[in-house]
Amino acid sequence: MISPMSVSSGPTPLDVLKNVFGYDAFRPTQKDVIDSVLAGNDTLAIMPTGGGKSLCFQVPALLFDGLTIVVSPLISLMQDQVRQLQAAGVEAVLINSALTQEEYATNQQAVASGRAKLLYVAPETLLQPRTKELLSKVKVSCLTIDEAHCISQWGHDFRPEYRQLAEVRTSFPNAVCIALTATATPRVREDIAQSLNLAKSAQFVASFDRPNLFLKAEEKEGGYDQLMRFIDQVEGTSESCIARPARPPRPSPRARRQGSARSPVSRGPVRRKTPEEPRHVHPR
Repeated sequence: MISPMSVSSGPTPLDVLKNVFGYDAFRPTQKDVIDSVLAGNDTLAIMPTGGGKSLCFQVPALLFDGLTIVVSPLISLMQDQVRQLQAAGVEAVLINSALTQEEYATNQQAVASGRAKLLYVAPETLLQPRTKELLSKVKVSCLTIDEAHCISQWGHDFRPEYRQLAEVRTSFPNAVCIALTATATPRVREDIAQSLNLAKSAQFVASFDRPNLFLKAEEKEGGYDQLMRFIDQVEGTSESCIARPARPPRPSPRARRQGSARSPVSRGPVRRKTPEEPRHVHPR
């Protein structure tokens, strides 16, 4: 737990949300989680995929005086987030074994100098002696554990390295800890909280209701004609996907005879944003 005094004076979370990420308002639960973290409370957040988990630690990271460490097992996701943050002018770096020696040294220097605001690492990298030595020389304000269900032996994606993160926490006694996941049963949530010594009073479970998504099953009637009627119904939507083949599908002979350029296996058109429409850093 840290003191709120470790937060930089000046911009508010909403200022950061608007000026850096391009959004006008927080989604439900986001603001509560962010306020909890900024108040120095260790926090567990259960939020659905696409619910804006990343902003729950990225916004505080830009308000804290020190470094925010982000632990994740998903290398490609970390790379994407670092690129998006850098494009928005945020000092974010990634350290892993895939970097060249020059890239590693550059990112290491960004952390050592205090220039980096966010450091993304895999749990294995965080546990390495040279990483521990690097971080022992800088101020760490926040330890973020993404995909926190990996720490639970009751989870579907248990990773032994995650269990060692509880010990890593002791290296940063003044850093607030936030654990996030989209996948956690009550038993897994309890295991995460116990493993990381997270206070029960700082747990947030967002609604998993996604009104923009629905599932519908219909009996097969006519096969091809039924499928083509469905494609006609969804054409023009932002994105409709029946299947995504490895190569672009060709119209079937029957479709060509009927004058259609579409295939029965079709992704459908994707509406492109116009230059006037806002482009955000990444989906929330």
